[in-house]
Amino acid sequence: MKAALAPLRFLIAAIALAFASFAGAQSVPGAEPVPEDAATTPTPDPFGRETPRGAITELLRALADGDYLRAAQYFPAGENLEAQSESTTSDEGEEARTAGAQSDLDQGAELARKFQIALDSGGSLLAFPLLSNEAAGVVDDGLAQNLEQVGTLSSGEGAAPILLQQITAADGSMQWRIAPETAEEIADFVPAEAVEETITEEGIALAGAPLIDWLKLVALALLAFAAFRLLAELVMAILRRAITDHDASPIYRFLHAALPPLSLYLAVLTFYATADNLGVSIVARQTLLRYAAIVAWIALAWFALRLVDAIARIVTGRMHRAERRQAVTIVSFLRRGAKVLLLAIAFVAVLDTVGLDVTTGIAALGIGGLALALGAQKTIENLVGSVTLIADRPVQVGDAAQIGEVFGTVEDIGMRSTLVRTLNRTLVSIPNGYLASERIENFALRDRFLFHQTIGVTYDTDAQQMERLLGELRDIIADDGHILDDARVRFHGFGDSALQIEIFAYFNTRSYPESLAMQETLLFAIMRKLDELGIDFAFPTQTIHLQNDIAD
Repeated sequence: MKAALAPLRFLIAAIALAFASFAGAQSVPGAEPVPEDAATTPTPDPFGRETPRGAITELLRALADGDYLRAAQYFPAGENLEAQSESTTSDEGEEARTAGAQSDLDQGAELARKFQIALDSGGSLLAFPLLSNEAAGVVDDGLAQNLEQVGTLSSGEGAAPILLQQITAADGSMQWRIAPETAEEIADFVPAEAVEETITEEGIALAGAPLIDWLKLVALALLAFAAFRLLAELVMAILRRAITDHDASPIYRFLHAALPPLSLYLAVLTFYATADNLGVSIVARQTLLRYAAIVAWIALAWFALRLVDAIARIVTGRMHRAERRQAVTIVSFLRRGAKVLLLAIAFVAVLDTVGLDVTTGIAALGIGGLALALGAQKTIENLVGSVTLIADRPVQVGDAAQIGEVFGTVEDIGMRSTLVRTLNRTLVSIPNGYLASERIENFALRDRFLFHQTIGVTYDTDAQQMERLLGELRDIIADDGHILDDARVRFHGFGDSALQIEIFAYFNTRSYPESLAMQETLLFAIMRKLDELGIDFAFPTQTIHLQNDIAD
């Protein structure tokens, strides 16, 4: 159970890493360069004993291969070898040292066999994500600084911790090996007869473990997932009967999003809690527990992504009902940002669970260096542009706007681009970096609509008729309840073929369709008034005068 909570611990560490990597990439003012001698890297241990995680992982690999001589390298070196190394350099001493070394390997191999038997019969090791990958181990576990608990030996008589001890090897490197007190416990837990019985046992093996053990563990995982999935479907069936309006119910939406990934995660927890009680091979158990951690991360990421989408849909629905279109844009942007962050954390966590150390590379590059190395300058430019659009709010989702040469309705403001639906019903994607620096004319923000018409009447209209017409038109404008008070009707001038009357007014509406209806009503009223007064609209005409100059 403790191992199943590893993804939650790693989540906090991964977020902290994003800030620490940026800080670690910056140079400290006044810092002096490290001398070349101090920067020398020690030779890696061929057995991977630099960290507790490396030691346990490689020890299990040796046990899976049945290479107990290699597994002996992870147990305490015998006192025989040290005693012989301090005695003499003669040929006889050399033979004694060789014999002592071989004796140590044989003892270590026997301890390795007993260790595997003890683990197979009820012992347990910490899952891969919980094993420390630091050279110093876990420093706040209440143990001595050179000790690290990595598991438990269990039997009918009691339990004992499995301890690693950090020692200084002959070449000066620091190595983690099974502690001497744990080696003694192993010798007491497993009698010599059990080792002989294990050697003589035969059976079908797969990857260092009996095939039947693999089948038991896989069956346990599948049964756990099937049980929780059926339980989730039962809960959803009850909710569907109890709640009629599914879309309006936050509880239904939350459970609909949460239960599928939660079923997978609970199945992993059950697998962690019960796998040690099956009495199967430690090799099969630890291998599947390691990959179960990857499944747990996938379940957590799946759960978080579905939860973000569910919350975003609920909030967006409320914002639409309240006609807060800018809030819809912000929610959409935050939803995408949260999903990208969650996927990045899950990706790093899965790589760490597999055993790839990606944190060192990220910390070395830094956030800025990583972005430049990946050629993401345009991506960052568009991201900054999207933040600018949300902050300045020149357009919102649903607005009709003229952006450069594109006119249409804004359908979505994303992290990289904004989608505009044109009048031809095509969808234009405009990068936010370009959009932030482009001229934007937002037609949706108009508080009134302009009515500006120039009417031309024929030149046979006299001054008295013009004065009466102007008065009638002013009365029509004044009686129209949709026109604001600052309207004007004026005799504008003498055109080429008409006497021009200018009408300048504003309709008190924000809706474009309503303004068209108001304009149509007003134009019909003007036409009827001109017909009533017997005044004709002018149209472009030319009068040609001919003169006869022929003499009588």
